[in-house]
Parts: sequence; structure tokens; C-alpha cells
Amino acid sequence: MEDFNLHHITRPSSLTENAPLLLLFHGYGSDENDLFSFAQELPEELFIISVKAPYPMQPYGNAWYAINFDAEKGKWSDNEQAIKSRDLIATFIDQAVANYPVNKDNVTLLGFSQGTILSYAVALTYPEKVNNIIALSGYVNEDLFDIKEASSYKHLNFYCSHGTVDQVIPIDWARQAPKFLSALNINHQFSEFPVGHGVAPQNFYEFNEWLKKLII
Repeated sequence: MEDFNLHHITRPSSLTENAPLLLLFHGYGSDENDLFSFAQELPEELFIISVKAPYPMQPYGNAWYAINFDAEKGKWSDNEQAIKSRDLIATFIDQAVANYPVNKDNVTLLGFSQGTILSYAVALTYPEKVNNIIALSGYVNEDLFDIKEASSYKHLNFYCSHGTVDQVIPIDWARQAPKFLSALNINHQFSEFPVGHGVAPQNFYEFNEWLKKLII
């Protein structure tokens, strides 16, 4: 087995080969166990990998990139670290399809918050590596990628959702995503739920049903 560049935990598929692959990317200050709680409720055909972000935080948790709080600039993201994490994830996808009995042509990314921001960046930078993206409670940070020809994105499918009373990432930021995706003719669905920075049960049900149709 090849050494992986990122720590992760897995839930094997009911299929012994060519399983659809689902990669989970947690939010700022969390870890690989957070979204893994979804695994038991998701289709058994999926080979699920929950990935741990590379930057440890104190006293606990991990981040995909630092969020700095500055009196003059306000809250700002370390885009250099974010781009490094974007490329780490791209390498990890290659390692996963090489080492596990999965279908490299059926790869889904599921992110929450910071994990969503990275999922957008990976999909738009390396569209050949992914197929479907579930973008929960995040937004598109255009500083993390260069837009390619729209034809590079024609196979992608996005499910995007956000809480209308999210106190961490404003709903207005998330509402830019469907406009951005439409401009590139990328297939997408955008849903809002009356919650804060989290995933409502009806939100989980909706993206699970959306995903089932795409992995069969």
C-alpha cells in the first residue's frame, strides 16, 4: 500500500470492486470523526473516506488553512495554506483510487464549511478527478483556483446548501455559488434551510437522495 499524505478513516463498500467513492472534508476546528457520523446513513455501495485536515489547532481540532483575526483587516483566510491543502486533496484522491477498490470515474466530494470551500477549489482546479460535489454551509473562494474552459466542467454535478441564519458564513456568500456555477454551465442544485451553521435532517435527506441517483 502506498503511503497516504493525509490521515483518514474509511467505511468499506458493499461492492468488492469499482465502488463509487465518497470523500468527506470536515470544517475548521473539527476532525475526521465529525462527518463520519453520516456514513451509516449513506448508501452501502459507497466507499467512504473521511479525511483529516493537515493543520493541527490548539487545544484540539484541525484546519485546512488558518483563519486570521486582525484588527485592521478583520477576519481573513490564509489562501496560500488553502491552495496547499487543495493540492494535498488532489494528490489524496489519486492515492485513494490507486489503493482502494473504487471507481476513479465515480468520485464525490462532500465538504462542510471550510471543507466545502476546499471541495469547490479542488473540483474547479482538477475537474478530471471528480464528478459530484456536495457543498454544505460554504462558499466559492475565487482566489483558490483559475477558471478553466467551461467544457472541462460539463460532467460535474453540485449540490449546494446553506442555513438562512448561519452566523459563521453569511447566507449571501453562499447565494453567489449558483450564479457562479450557472455562468460556467455547471449542473447544480441550491437549497436553503432555516438553520444556523449546521446540517438539518431534511438537508441530509435531500442530498442523500440527490447522491443516490448519481452513483447508481
